[in-house]
Amino acid sequence: MLKVPEHQVAGRQAIDGKLGPLVDNSGHFYKPLQDDDERGTGELTFYHSFSSNTRIPHHIRRFFPVFYGTQLLKASDGSGLRPHLVLQDITSDHLNPSILDIKIGSRTWYLEASNDYIQNCFHRDKTTTTVSLGFRRCGLQIYNESGFWKPERKLVRSFTADDVRSVLRMFVSSNVGPEPDFCFADSVYGGCDGILERLMELKTWFEDQTMYHFCSCSVLLLFDKESFLKGKTPFAEVKLIDFAHVVDGNGVIDHNFLGGLCSFIKFVSQVLADSKGSTMED
Repeated sequence: MLKVPEHQVAGRQAIDGKLGPLVDNSGHFYKPLQDDDERGTGELTFYHSFSSNTRIPHHIRRFFPVFYGTQLLKASDGSGLRPHLVLQDITSDHLNPSILDIKIGSRTWYLEASNDYIQNCFHRDKTTTTVSLGFRRCGLQIYNESGFWKPERKLVRSFTADDVRSVLRMFVSSNVGPEPDFCFADSVYGGCDGILERLMELKTWFEDQTMYHFCSCSVLLLFDKESFLKGKTPFAEVKLIDFAHVVDGNGVIDHNFLGGLCSFIKFVSQVLADSKGSTMED
């Protein structure tokens, strides 16, 4: 039985007769390939390349969804059978996950794109934090005991640097409001298995890898706040998603992605430092 993803926070959604991804109960995520859509073709090409690339370190592969191939399925918009990418549903192992979708890079367009595409991206990059910070929020949901806080995407795109800091604080707090308590910051962001350490691991790889340039790619942060609230072991993850615009690196470091990732790491590091200061004051 296929269904609309419950925890999708960005991208096209399979609702109201529109074409979008679907999931099953076995941990698979089905992303439709559209007719004459270079994005779908590009993403499929990347997954084939990445899956067979023996130069990708094993510890880096865990940051990418598992690729299972393609499958013909009935499209969510009722247009009939359509090929879908079959990927790992990275939310399937999480119980009511809090999720942040961060599009990385100070520009989301690439030189080979059409002029219309570049102009659209250029406008959006200038009117969000993409240019000023090197990344922007694409979507989010934060769990609390009363349910999810999931702001509309237009509001998320309008976030300023201060809003970004606020959301990073709320992400690791037991409360959602103007005075977050940071109570999960050390467990989620800090430590040898925390999000910050995993981002640093990605940074180290991007400082050397010249195989791919990840244009308009996102970093997804997930963790189960409900598990924390119930005193259970935390489960936090960092994943890279959305590879429709990955291009050949041609032996050159991907400074656009690397710079944006470094900027985001600084924000997370500062929130972690602030949380420790807040704890000491208490």
